[in-house]
Amino acid sequence: MPPASTGASTLTVAASPQPSPVAAPVATAAAAGPVAPDRLEPGRPGYRRMSFALFAAGVATFALLYSTQALLPAVSASLGATAGQASWTVSAATGALALCVLPMSALSERFGRRQMMTASLAVAVLVGLLVPFAPSLGWLIALRAVQGAALAGLPASAMAYLAEEVRPKALVAAIGLFVAGNSIGGMSGRILTGWVAQLWGWRAALGAVGLLAVACAVIFHFMIPRARHFTPGSLNPKALAKTVGGHLADPLLRRLYAIGALFMTVFGAVYTVIGYRLVEAPFNLPQGVVGSIFLVYLVGTVSSAAAGQLVARLGRRGALYLAVSTTTAGLLLSLGDQLAAVLLGLVLITAGFFAGHAVASSSVSRTATKGRAQASALYQSAYYLGSSAGGTLGAVAFHAGGWAGTVSLGLLAVLGVVSITLYGSRAARAERRRLMPVVSVQN
Repeated sequence: MPPASTGASTLTVAASPQPSPVAAPVATAAAAGPVAPDRLEPGRPGYRRMSFALFAAGVATFALLYSTQALLPAVSASLGATAGQASWTVSAATGALALCVLPMSALSERFGRRQMMTASLAVAVLVGLLVPFAPSLGWLIALRAVQGAALAGLPASAMAYLAEEVRPKALVAAIGLFVAGNSIGGMSGRILTGWVAQLWGWRAALGAVGLLAVACAVIFHFMIPRARHFTPGSLNPKALAKTVGGHLADPLLRRLYAIGALFMTVFGAVYTVIGYRLVEAPFNLPQGVVGSIFLVYLVGTVSSAAAGQLVARLGRRGALYLAVSTTTAGLLLSLGDQLAAVLLGLVLITAGFFAGHAVASSSVSRTATKGRAQASALYQSAYYLGSSAGGTLGAVAFHAGGWAGTVSLGLLAVLGVVSITLYGSRAARAERRRLMPVVSVQN
């Protein structure tokens, strides 16, 4: 299948159940030329410390970012907020992160990856300790927005740090540990808050996440090796704007960004609202059990890892259609009133989402021939904006039409993915027909 059928070029898939600009630094490192002899690799001093430090940073980042998602029913009950209003405690954090990824990536070029990660994590943890004391919903949303903006400095800098400090042959393993920290942090943070909230309330649950993040930040600060191969660059807004404008003008990249945003709209809507549905009749589940539902995230690790095999067998378009079909089946199945049906629906939604995300995200840096870091950052921005939109719109739809309203929103987003993929396929065929006479004349 030609690249334009999905808006992507050659695909390299990594198991990545959380957003992460993995491919850009890998490509950069691979093409960097001679490797400095003191770069980190397994068995050399500093590699284990670096891996442990970035794993801890990944845990803290995603535990903090999604700390309120499993607590939304409790927040609503405590602060007298609707589902749509409470959902902004998640959407404000992810939206602020989306808006700040590009500026933070530019700052890391000037001031250093290690310094940016340390400062970002410190600010996010400090805000995390203040969040449980928010006197009102407005203050809670504002603090979460500041926290999301601060956290943007970590994904913007971590991958570049690894590309500069780790030998290419060890880079995939090092990135894998950081991504594993992302996944475990996102899942464990939700589970931790669910059970602590059941025992002591949602404010105590947020405090527990804050303390977990403090421990991770301390580990990071003392374990991360100093950068040996970073060369400061100048802040050049014009050059950055030109690179970003070039990416946004590329129709293939625009389709990839839209696909990532739409898949995340489905995922954000479902997991923001599912807690409200499960604590109500006919399920009436306690808060701790609702938090444990996020163990389903482990399915994403499997499906994203399998995406490469799916592409090899079905092509990119076929893999996307399979991801869309799986997500659609999960949405429809979740409409049932049996808990087993709802859980199976969540499994299918999660598997389909992560497979689709893997196909789209891992294609971005291969499609962009220049400015791959900015191309990946733009994908992250679109991805997290989709999360914000999905969380808020999904909650509004739930308030207006119950779970069926949220499912309808998800089906509309899935239809958007199908439409974009079909349009890309037609565009690719038209481009081939246009070029065939040129090729014949040249031959």
